[in-house]
Amino acid sequence: MTAEGSRPITDVGTLKALAHPLRMKLYRGLCVAEKATASQLAEQVDEAVSLVSYHLRKLAEHGLIEEAEPQSADGRERWWQPSSEGVSIRDQDFRDAPERAAAHLAATRLFHEQRAEMYRRYLDERSTWGQEWNAAAPDSESLFRLTSAELDELRQELIALVRKYDEKSRAAEAAGDTQGRENVALHVYGFPFRF
Repeated sequence: MTAEGSRPITDVGTLKALAHPLRMKLYRGLCVAEKATASQLAEQVDEAVSLVSYHLRKLAEHGLIEEAEPQSADGRERWWQPSSEGVSIRDQDFRDAPERAAAHLAATRLFHEQRAEMYRRYLDERSTWGQEWNAAAPDSESLFRLTSAELDELRQELIALVRKYDEKSRAAEAAGDTQGRENVALHVYGFPFRF
């Protein structure tokens, strides 16, 4: 989904930098944490700090992340943050050449595989979340007969709704309302299909 403040990715080099499985996990982790060190992220992804540092530098080379203000007095710690509110990657920006289209397809498949893995992990751990979280977590499929224009209108309305809840939750957290808040992933796919 495209969001305000997100960085459009239109070049294959940046796309490939993000489409590395570990780098995407690190980028996602930084988006959730907002600021983190290589050591903190290494613990989350269960990898060596040196390997995580290398991949963070690669993300920074492509402008996807940047150094953040130190969050502690330890001057040896290097803090990182996303350089934008997110990224947007559109199919239409990679259709002009077969190798660009192939890179976009490979990246998109990786992103979807990681999202599916996140959801499978939630399903495996569902019993640990409690009834209120399980009741609140949507799991549905809707089948429509739409035109491409109607699907695009639906997409735009969903983006606006997601943005509303993102802003609402950020404002509440900034005001100190953190009780009961958890990280939540919302994956929405809309696509044409034929039987």
